[in-house]
Amino acid sequence: MPRSCTDPSGADYRRSVSEIAGTHLLRLTAGKAVANTAMRWLPFFLPTLAIAFDSKTSTLAILLGVAEAAGLSTLVAGRWLDRGRERRVMIIALGVVSAGCLVALIGSVPAFAVTALLIGGGTGYVTVAGHTWISARVPFDRRARFIGVYEMSWASALLIGAPVVAVLISLFGWRGPFIALAGLAALAAASVWTIDEPPPLEVRVPLEGRRPLTRHAWTVIAASASIAMAGLSLIVVAGTWLDDVLGVSTGGIGLVAMAFGAAELTASSSSSAFADRLGKFRTVRVTTATILVGLLVISIAGSSLVVGAIGLLIFFLAFEYSVVTSFSLVSEAMPNARGQTLGLSNAISTVARGIGVTSAGLLYERFEIIGPAALSASAAIAALLLLRAASLSRNE
Repeated sequence: MPRSCTDPSGADYRRSVSEIAGTHLLRLTAGKAVANTAMRWLPFFLPTLAIAFDSKTSTLAILLGVAEAAGLSTLVAGRWLDRGRERRVMIIALGVVSAGCLVALIGSVPAFAVTALLIGGGTGYVTVAGHTWISARVPFDRRARFIGVYEMSWASALLIGAPVVAVLISLFGWRGPFIALAGLAALAAASVWTIDEPPPLEVRVPLEGRRPLTRHAWTVIAASASIAMAGLSLIVVAGTWLDDVLGVSTGGIGLVAMAFGAAELTASSSSSAFADRLGKFRTVRVTTATILVGLLVISIAGSSLVVGAIGLLIFFLAFEYSVVTSFSLVSEAMPNARGQTLGLSNAISTVARGIGVTSAGLLYERFEIIGPAALSASAAIAALLLLRAASLSRNE
């Protein structure tokens, strides 16, 4: 059996962490970047897709929210992941993302619903598989660094993916991005398949020895889910708000999304660089509170693009840092059942995101940006309270 990750003097420890920092992590992150792009470009370009699918943006937003339910299937992923099948799960999930992109080419609202369901579910599995793979091979005192790098894929979906999608739409129409992403997802699956992965640094705990989740684990999971809800409740209507109120064109939305992606990349890299040293619980609480600052600026923006952009920038920075670092907290909430914990966390976050996304579309129609912003703020406040409780319960 490999040496425990708690012994950093071991040769297995040094070799495995070194390998993970190399091409292994790069390939996994590239695969997640494709999946994230397939999912994240949809809400930003809802006005364009609404025309293509002969629907309303609110209808498509609701479908995106309902499709979040696909993430509930990660409830059953824990057994596979804790048996060391993380890579296999990721390969299958990327194949599902590719299939989802192809279904969209049919061009109907039902097809869009199926596409959102497949992409949402596939992306959820890519996330939990990658987090489990890293968590089994990197000790907690260094884990935020590696998960932070892995989650840079979320930011790259806007920094690189959104402007590319805007160009593809301009050149080939709305089907262009779906075709490109279907091919890239298939290539990413093939790349992950070629990984000669290092062994885990810990002895896997037999499944029959698992205990029910502790109160601390449940609290950390709930806090992470609340942060996710705070983010997605606003993100899903960001593109529509930019188009309706601030008068930003499709090409302009691509550039704005690129700028936000750069901000998120900064936040992800900051989490990777500083969260381990500054303390994960402390930094998540501070950045979650900063989400509220961004929401306040957004709420007073009116029709000012400058003020609105500043508010969104603060919001994206804070949300990205807090949600990425919260993944590290979840991964160690119950070390003897990481796959189970991460799978359950993704499922609960899926419910939270689904409620946020679905509600945001309805709230935006009635109250404009103030409605989704208020929902996001409520979720952020709940996250702060849960983080405080989790910080106390970990010492019990």
